[in-house]
Amino acid sequence: MSDDEFFDFCQLNADLRIERTAQHEILIMSPTGSRSGKRNARLTGQLYSWFAQHEHLGEVFDSNTGFTLPDGSVLSPDASWVSAAKWNALTPAQQDKFAPVCPEFVVELKSATDSLKTLQAKMLDYLRNGVQLAWLLNPETETAYLYRPGQSEPETVQGFDNELAGEPVLPGFRLRLSELR
Repeated sequence: MSDDEFFDFCQLNADLRIERTAQHEILIMSPTGSRSGKRNARLTGQLYSWFAQHEHLGEVFDSNTGFTLPDGSVLSPDASWVSAAKWNALTPAQQDKFAPVCPEFVVELKSATDSLKTLQAKMLDYLRNGVQLAWLLNPETETAYLYRPGQSEPETVQGFDNELAGEPVLPGFRLRLSELR
């Protein structure tokens, strides 16, 4: 499918969560369970609260947002942020579809049905496409994996009594992991 055909396909199947790999394989994911949805709302809410104080820096997106990354994949992180410079460089038509931009910040929140290995590979895909900070959060084990360009392995934070800091990408942002229990 072309980019436009893929976008139309997704619109016709709005009740499904659909992504596309760099090889143009279509991935269809079921909706998350209620506990995952609750956790994702709390995650996005914290990010939005930070954004409300820093609107001039960029835009925040929820899990329904697809981005066309430089490698041709279309991914929908659970939460993400794009700088104002990147967002404002897009035309309104580009903003209305799966924007051809790689967020600087993404978060993936593992649900009970997700494969940790698949999500870890996805985080590396994000980095290869230009993400500057990526967090993979696993509520089951209360483990956070922090990915940054140039690191051979992600930093691991154990325990959801901790907070994660968004510096330097998101100045002043702190994610309270305890809210994701």
